[in-house]
Amino acid sequence: MDTKHNKELTPSMLKGLSRELVEYISEHKGEPEWMREKRFAAFDLYQKTPLPKFGPDLSGLDLPNLCYYADPGVAESDDWKELPKDVIETFEKLGIPKAERDYLGGVGAQYDSGVVYHRLKKSLADKGVIFENMDTALKKHPELVKKYFMSECVPAGDHKFTMLHGAVWSGGTFIYVPKGVHVEMPLQAYFRMNRPSSGQFEHTLIIADEGSSVDYIEGCSAPRYNASSLHAGCVELFVLPGARMKYSSIENWSANTYNLNTKRALVYEHGSIEWLNGNMGSAVTMLYPSSILLGDSARTESTGIVFAGAGQIQDVGAKADHRAPNTTSIIRSKSVSKDGGIAEYRGMVKIAANAENAVSSVVCDSLILDNKSQSNTYPAVKTHNDKVSVAHEARVGRIGEKEIFYLKSRGYTEEEAIKLIVSGFVGPVIKALPLEYALELNKLIEFELEK
Repeated sequence: MDTKHNKELTPSMLKGLSRELVEYISEHKGEPEWMREKRFAAFDLYQKTPLPKFGPDLSGLDLPNLCYYADPGVAESDDWKELPKDVIETFEKLGIPKAERDYLGGVGAQYDSGVVYHRLKKSLADKGVIFENMDTALKKHPELVKKYFMSECVPAGDHKFTMLHGAVWSGGTFIYVPKGVHVEMPLQAYFRMNRPSSGQFEHTLIIADEGSSVDYIEGCSAPRYNASSLHAGCVELFVLPGARMKYSSIENWSANTYNLNTKRALVYEHGSIEWLNGNMGSAVTMLYPSSILLGDSARTESTGIVFAGAGQIQDVGAKADHRAPNTTSIIRSKSVSKDGGIAEYRGMVKIAANAENAVSSVVCDSLILDNKSQSNTYPAVKTHNDKVSVAHEARVGRIGEKEIFYLKSRGYTEEEAIKLIVSGFVGPVIKALPLEYALELNKLIEFELEK
């Protein structure tokens, strides 16, 4: 990495990806040798792997000129008052400190490539719950991290952007819930990408041990700049026998962001994972939360809402891989498109030969608000067992003049009528969220409709 002409720049601000930068990140964080080697192996794979050949066009993503590591230059704290004023103001506007005071069991806040705030309620820590910045967890709990990090759930070699993630990941969340412990208050992390022409690569690793339960909420956002930015985080969830996990995510990236996130859960016998996802804002989203059902009677339920506006392609869906008998998957997808936006459902259900009595239900509903917008569905089912129940249902609708006329006759303006119809359409997703986040998602949808 040649820096002789850029002596005023620190390594964390140099654009472009190189082996030297990967080495710098690892050295800067003081990582063990095995993590360093894992990063190098992912980098080598990334260099020789082409972009995905399916889904939206990614040619607008300026990979050579991105900043892959933007250190915020702020030490992590468990006291908001110790953070710089501009960082505090950003998270205050997002409502994170207030949410922590009112109803959360723990909060993590990341600014670009570094976590700046992290705190867990003492009552949960006393039960053995671990809630740490991912970098901190690597230092405090190296054996746990080594066992679960990008090995069985999401291997770095999965696709080009998990390879990139494996090479330059920074920050994120690590949660471990001990056997039989129930975390009654949600834990939350918020990821803010503030620097222009940059990438954010946070890593989320959550382990719910046998018979435990935990609710986790994740929020993401970025301001708008003219140049493209990249979000390529990774989420690995381990739901051990008899455990229950709920993962809720509201992603509101700016219109210049490519959101290429990877989320996957391994669910063991009698375990249950519930996904709730709200996606909007980004130029391109490719996101397909996946559940691999590994044990008898494992269950997954995925509910998602996407909003595609002008110039946006939301290519999202869900995947369920049944690898054991008596497993259940329920997938519900809702999309709204307007002003030429493109909303696409891309999903996969796999049922292995040994997965007798598996049950899978997929329902896709799309609402198109004008004649310029699109909605497409690309479902796939692969089953190797006849003793299963698989159902897929897809509906596409437009807001018609009759509906608008009826609501206007009841005293609503046309704008209010559209909002009311959309609100009713996304209602099932909103109701599944905690109240405060339901209100936030409603506000975001209203904002998108007003654009």
